[in-house]
Amino acid sequence: MKDWLKKTFRIATWLPDYDRSKLSGDLTAGLTTGVMFIPQGMAYAVIAGVPPIYGLYAGVIPLLTYPLLGTSKNLSVGPVAVDMLIVAAGVSLLAEPNSERYITLTILLTMMAGGMQLLMGSMQLGAIFNFFSRPVIAGFTLAAPLIIAFTQLHNLLGIELPNTQYIILIIEKVLFKIDEIHLQTLFWGLSATGLLASLKYWKPALPASVLILGLSIFLAWFTNAGSNGIHLVGEIPKGLPPIDLPEINFNNMRELLPTALTLALVQFMSVASLGRTFAKRHNYTIDSNHELVAIGASNFFGSFFQSIPVSGSFSRSAASEQANVQTPLANIITSAVIIATLLFLTPIFYYLPMPILAAIIIISALNLIDLSEFKLLYETKRSEGLIAIFTAACTLLIGIQEGILLGIVASMLNILYQYSRPNVAELGIIPDTRLFQNLARNPEAQTLDGILILRVDASFSFVNAEFFRDFILQKSRERNESTRFVIIDGSSINSLDTTATDQLKSMITTLRNWNIELYITGLKGPVRDVINKSGLRDFLGKDHYYREPHEAVTEILKIMDQQDQKSRLEDYKEVTGNSPE
Repeated sequence: MKDWLKKTFRIATWLPDYDRSKLSGDLTAGLTTGVMFIPQGMAYAVIAGVPPIYGLYAGVIPLLTYPLLGTSKNLSVGPVAVDMLIVAAGVSLLAEPNSERYITLTILLTMMAGGMQLLMGSMQLGAIFNFFSRPVIAGFTLAAPLIIAFTQLHNLLGIELPNTQYIILIIEKVLFKIDEIHLQTLFWGLSATGLLASLKYWKPALPASVLILGLSIFLAWFTNAGSNGIHLVGEIPKGLPPIDLPEINFNNMRELLPTALTLALVQFMSVASLGRTFAKRHNYTIDSNHELVAIGASNFFGSFFQSIPVSGSFSRSAASEQANVQTPLANIITSAVIIATLLFLTPIFYYLPMPILAAIIIISALNLIDLSEFKLLYETKRSEGLIAIFTAACTLLIGIQEGILLGIVASMLNILYQYSRPNVAELGIIPDTRLFQNLARNPEAQTLDGILILRVDASFSFVNAEFFRDFILQKSRERNESTRFVIIDGSSINSLDTTATDQLKSMITTLRNWNIELYITGLKGPVRDVINKSGLRDFLGKDHYYREPHEAVTEILKIMDQQDQKSRLEDYKEVTGNSPE
């Protein structure tokens, strides 16, 4: 039991060695991220479609839970803009944003996502993260910030717009209502946007969003901005989040299931990728499955205290790193800042103008866009660049969940296509060695008359069996009409299935009809087992299998010399430098 508790509650691995030197860094990091959390939490709650106070509620129990279980020293937990967009896209189909039912469904969604993450983590399903390939992540993280920015236009312009994730509909409505734009609201929003963009380069001591937040609250109170048509945040409940179990309704859970699954996976993607990045930078390791448990517990138990979904925040984690964070205790200090705000400072936010929150959201979202990632993907591997563009386009035009799903499908189809048409290299001997290398990449490699040597650079299965067979047969005929022996270097074949063995038998029969003998070399143990059990070893002939191409070539040349009364073997030894057998 003691070992299980220590393995589960990772706080036990670092708390016994905690000292005052570590507290200094954690205190600075916790206070820094706590100050950042206040405007971001409130702003991200607005993206999700719930009142701003729920963004602060997300800074209490989740931030107290993660340090107990998490394995990342650097991760700062809390609401994230992309996650909130997924929440809004899913829950808005079932209820009106900011309504009582909408809030109830959002809290239920938080519990469902957390429960799924706990289940996946306890079942060691962290490898599911691999479904989110780099191109899918790149495409989604380009489209999501754009959608987030457009969803805030109603607060920035002071007009009513549809609550939708579809940019085209928002643009259409803005153009239709362009004469209804509230100019004072637009002035507040654009001024804040400009200041936020400028302060990014000036790098003041406090986060830019905190400075803008404080200044705007004072100006709104001083100028009585609410009476001039500026929409203010208004009354915010004072005190800690109430304990209230999410309303369990199986019909609602069924309708929220696709959104919950998407949210659970995207959040894990964020936590795992951020955790790995910081762990590599600071030379420690994280447990992806335990990170899944930690973020799942944060969401699941947080939902009992009115929390919206949380995951790893890049901006706050980066700020925490710069403040010399030492352990996950920084999250507890951040939570203390949020608790103090809820107990004593909520009346101040009454005068916070909504266009200021909109500006903070827009700038934060646009900072997530990284066009260099697209360029890198396209230049490195064109197909992956195209998948990233496809994912972004689908997310923008069809929908968030649909875009992610189609991006994953496109990645899988790309893998299947490449797997079905893998590389088959023709090999030649490198002078003065026994090495056989790809002729296309090694101009010095020499071919051997009458012998075709091919290397299969993939597993041999039903996906590519017919392609291999047709390629090898075609190459045997095209190489030159004097080809009498074909050697397959199988050192790169990791697996073989029954479809592939059937295609090999078909190929052997065809080659024999052309008076061409097939030899196979370098097979691994598991592949040899399949060949033996399928009868292929006896079908081809036990003397047609060798450990490496050199051995096969030596035996073949002996046969050819006996048949033609020539000395090809001696010539071959000269090419290899007469290296010993």
